[in-house]
Amino acid sequence: MALVFQIVWRILHALLHVQRTLISWLRGHLWRWNGQLWNRAFAALLVPLALSFSNHKTMSPTTDKRVCRRLRWGADGRSLEKLPVHVGLLISEEPRYTDIANLVVWCMAVGISYVSVYDNQGVFRRNNSRLMDEILRQQKELLELEGSKYPLEFLNNVTDRQDCQVFSNQTTVKVLSPEDGRPSIVRAAQQLCEAVEQKETTSKDISVSVLDSLLRESKPIPDPDLVLKFGPVESTLGFLPWHIRLTEFISLPSHIDISYEDLLGALQRYAVCEQRLGK
Repeated sequence: MALVFQIVWRILHALLHVQRTLISWLRGHLWRWNGQLWNRAFAALLVPLALSFSNHKTMSPTTDKRVCRRLRWGADGRSLEKLPVHVGLLISEEPRYTDIANLVVWCMAVGISYVSVYDNQGVFRRNNSRLMDEILRQQKELLELEGSKYPLEFLNNVTDRQDCQVFSNQTTVKVLSPEDGRPSIVRAAQQLCEAVEQKETTSKDISVSVLDSLLRESKPIPDPDLVLKFGPVESTLGFLPWHIRLTEFISLPSHIDISYEDLLGALQRYAVCEQRLGK
């Protein structure tokens, strides 16, 4: 009997040694990227545990899973070293509105303030109300009661806003088309030429900053920090050529059936990329 106990003790001791070795290895590897992955893994372990204690009696397994998912989205956004303020979604394939709406809502949930949706055929501009209705539907579906904490503003142009109230955590969604690209630069140049012709200004007063001010009057949103391009076409397809000089582009195969993990992976790539800003 004593021999059996001795064997069992040695087995347990060996398992403990393996466990300690494994934990040390994981901790060393997960602390890369300033400990972001370790924090996320630690949070992923603690959040469900905390919820199981605090809401075990009042929450069903389905509800508990949804709450954990929403908490994870916010935690993921906070854990990133660098989160884009403005994300552009460039669709170069046949659009599926539900998947695009999911992307917008996920961007909203991780803390992105501006999302612009673009296609070079002007499909979204012609079907603007359909896209906005789908975004609102998916906001209600994915965020449920938490959706009220993420107010939305749909920005069509400088004078047409469905909601002009400003919130600290508000997400602004703008639909873009090719008309917002090169044609807007041409219109601004024509406006400056007319001003010179009517002697309201002189040619010497025209500069890059003046043109930049005119273009920003028509688009009162910051330049995109990140553009996610969906589809096989390797081109910017006329997406805001004036505003993307410092924009990071990340290509993804398709927006169809895209998952939150796909979006998070792109945000993680952006967070660790080195932007030289022309240097």
